[in-house]
Amino acid sequence: TTTKRQKLSGPLVFNAKTAELMSHHQVEVNQSYPKEGWVEEDPKEIIQSVYECIERTCEKLHQLKIDISNIKAVGVTNQRETTLVWDKETGEPLYNAIVWLDLRTQSTVEGLINKTPGQNKNHLKHKTGLPISTYFSAVKLRWLLDNVDEVRQAVLSERAMFGTVDSWIIWCLTGGRNGGVHCTDVTNASRTMLFNIHTMDWDPELCRYFDVPMEILPKVRSSSEIYGWMVSSDNLHCLFCNPVCVCLGDQSAALVGQMCFKEGQAKNTYGTGNTKIPVMSDHGLLTTVAYKMGKEEPACYALEGSVAIAGAVVRWLKDNMGIVQSSSEIETLAAAAGSSYGCYFVPAFSGLYAPYWEPSARGIICGLTQFTNRNHLAFAALEAVCFQTREILEAMNQDSGVPLTMLQVDGGMTSNRLLMQLQADILCMSVVRPTMSETTALGAAMAAGAAEGVEVWNLNPDHLPHITSEKYIPQINCDESEFRFARWKKAVQRAMNWETIEPCCSSNEFCVPKGTSVGSHVKQLLL
Repeated sequence: TTTKRQKLSGPLVFNAKTAELMSHHQVEVNQSYPKEGWVEEDPKEIIQSVYECIERTCEKLHQLKIDISNIKAVGVTNQRETTLVWDKETGEPLYNAIVWLDLRTQSTVEGLINKTPGQNKNHLKHKTGLPISTYFSAVKLRWLLDNVDEVRQAVLSERAMFGTVDSWIIWCLTGGRNGGVHCTDVTNASRTMLFNIHTMDWDPELCRYFDVPMEILPKVRSSSEIYGWMVSSDNLHCLFCNPVCVCLGDQSAALVGQMCFKEGQAKNTYGTGNTKIPVMSDHGLLTTVAYKMGKEEPACYALEGSVAIAGAVVRWLKDNMGIVQSSSEIETLAAAAGSSYGCYFVPAFSGLYAPYWEPSARGIICGLTQFTNRNHLAFAALEAVCFQTREILEAMNQDSGVPLTMLQVDGGMTSNRLLMQLQADILCMSVVRPTMSETTALGAAMAAGAAEGVEVWNLNPDHLPHITSEKYIPQINCDESEFRFARWKKAVQRAMNWETIEPCCSSNEFCVPKGTSVGSHVKQLLL
């Protein structure tokens, strides 16, 4: 098992009148890779890190002489799709959380697609807005039910609870096995393949399709309402009795934090475009729920292009290859090169997501010459992030019929000024970056403050806070941008259909893929 540490963005406290960030604390959690393509996190470590961050943040507020009783509400925003099952009587997780980019369910997904009429990966899209993919929670939950005895036994004895990370955190914060609230919101539910985005509830037909018992699912709530109250425990000594009143998937929270409340607005967290009705994509995008700001409020929808590897490509260059010593160093190396000199990097480590949805693709670096050095690879890695964004925005323009003229961006990578300029150059449009990059957390705070019964934050357009920003304007001509983008797409085609056979334990042998006869497999290899 390989283990790496990644930052968990802990609590951030905002001023409801000015949107100023008052205090925050951050810790790292372990991400483990027990087998090739498997990615897991320890649910107990996740919740312990949440407790630790809350306690440290409250201490920092005390040092700033800010009374923590002024905190009026708590919101949760989370990594979506990551799947957990726990025992409601003991409060113990029954297996590690299976992370969104985990690939262990690839054969399951291929089997499901092969059984559909015309082998159509979009067979369920009319209800879910999603293709059948390893990305979403239903197949991860199906794997847990099929392969983990503890999960299967807990389901049979009616002790099992399923949820994404938001459900686990809210359940623990509101009392856990002593009356904790088992819920999720529409944005997280819409990423499971079990949720009907038209009826706005779990779909019995979809649950039967994946053979998932509906009684283990959390109650679906709006994104902004009081779900329950924080409960004091051995791990948590502050903020108890505060209402927990927001649950938003990270991309949706960033959409709120960027104040994308109008149809046709888009943002990119390193794209998500806002619509009032569910628009089905013909160009590889997901139709997802953007948010539902209250029990009686209508749902807003989004077209989303999900990229498997963006910021993680920098971690790969640092942790796996040793090309950079820190994430910030990549900007220095790339700037020293000034160009990739024909080197193109497709970081399809977990296959390709939007707009291709091609799980058999794998990472590729092409166009190498004797002149290529680590500076050029650093530049190519940054360009890869920008090219993936352009592919998604082009699909979004085609689906929505609303051409974008500007892109709002957020997330940790936006601190890289070279990346922001490259993004503007490759898109041939302006890129706007808020000076406060934590817009995901800001979105959760805004929605929490606006919840009925809290109402300390007004989300009406006339009352939204002004957030200062930087604007990056294209500095190359569009012909050069088109040429580089065409070469990128050529590299993407080279990465396609790479993972066609499954490796066995011995490095010199290959297994017959599941569902294939030995004879037909040999014939395929000969062909």
